[in-house]
Amino acid sequence: MIKLLLPLAITAAFGVTTAQAADIGDNIKTAMKSEIRTAKEVKRDRNRRPVQTLKFFGIEDDMKVLELVPGGGWYTKLLAPALREKGGYFAAVGTSRIKDNLVDKPGFDKITIINSKAEMVYNRAEKDYEVKNLNLGSNDYDAVLTFRNYHNFIESARHEMNKAAFKALKPGGIYGVVDHTRRHMQRENDENGRRFDPVLAIKEIEAAGFKFVDYSNLHYRADDELRYEVGRKTVTGNTDRFTLRFQKVK
Repeated sequence: MIKLLLPLAITAAFGVTTAQAADIGDNIKTAMKSEIRTAKEVKRDRNRRPVQTLKFFGIEDDMKVLELVPGGGWYTKLLAPALREKGGYFAAVGTSRIKDNLVDKPGFDKITIINSKAEMVYNRAEKDYEVKNLNLGSNDYDAVLTFRNYHNFIESARHEMNKAAFKALKPGGIYGVVDHTRRHMQRENDENGRRFDPVLAIKEIEAAGFKFVDYSNLHYRADDELRYEVGRKTVTGNTDRFTLRFQKVK
């Protein structure tokens, strides 16, 4: 009996907890059922496969996670409530829509907008975006994630964002990137502007100091010929996307 009680006594005396981080999957499944999500957002679940994607990235419920360019908040509506109790959800760059539409809603009160002055500015000469006032304000995130955004930025902005992500992560931290696939070494044309070469993405991200850890075929689509604009009716919702996991080596 003494042997059984001793560990409990030590736990009580020193405040040791036996609670451990858990796979975020169950929390995401709960968030997917929230009434705050629109029918259009729910319809995308089957294609975007958030539970499997976040599991591949190794996201756990006690992590401090930063999303770059959250856009309309599709992932925000899942990650923010899933991380609310044990972890934390943070967002940076292009955060105006979630700031206006989500942060005052029940269950989203713990969203943290990092540096609201960081913004995307269209570069007419290069026909893509650059980033102004980029500062992620911390160096202890467990993960930085960005979904279908990498293609939006000019080369200098991509390098800047990769370096900022590296600086913001703690040693061992995860950098997860998902985007629409472009053919390797194919030059930009009228149809592929919202696609990106995954080999080039790996090269650029490694140049920022990251180690390429793994890729997933979760969003591989054999019948996407990589020929057409991702918004075309014959392609939208079925684009081939690369899913890459990097790590800030310890």
